[in-house]
Amino acid sequence: MPEIHLKRAVTDADYRSTFDVMRELRPHLTDADAFVRQMRRQAEQGYVLLTARHGSPDSAVVALAGYRHLENTLYGRFVYVDDLVATEHARSQRLGERLLDAVRDDARQLGCRHLVLDTGLSNALAQRFYFRQGLLSRGVHFSQSLRAL
Repeated sequence: MPEIHLKRAVTDADYRSTFDVMRELRPHLTDADAFVRQMRRQAEQGYVLLTARHGSPDSAVVALAGYRHLENTLYGRFVYVDDLVATEHARSQRLGERLLDAVRDDARQLGCRHLVLDTGLSNALAQRFYFRQGLLSRGVHFSQSLRAL
């Protein structure tokens, strides 16, 4: 198995290099320029986009994790994983595990006590992966579109 390189995306070129991978998780994203602008806005709010590449640090992105450090009354300081995805051909290569380990390490260094994420109820493969990674289902996530209200 080739060596895996983890690298934070920080430049517009870095963000653009993740667009096709992110679209595998978020197919509603259709405009690469709008995506780069959104990544910049999210980064200003503390969002970190960590990429995984095979072989060399400059090779194509094959997986990514996007996360934020937050604080609330339920968890105290915690890390929230917004995005975690590997390309279809890069799945089952332990990239998700490597990325989550890196996120955990980063969070621990910043004093976070929990890792939190959401996944779709119908996404059984992701749920199985998260259980194998030691995450437990602790609740149900609700949302509501405010456009219609």
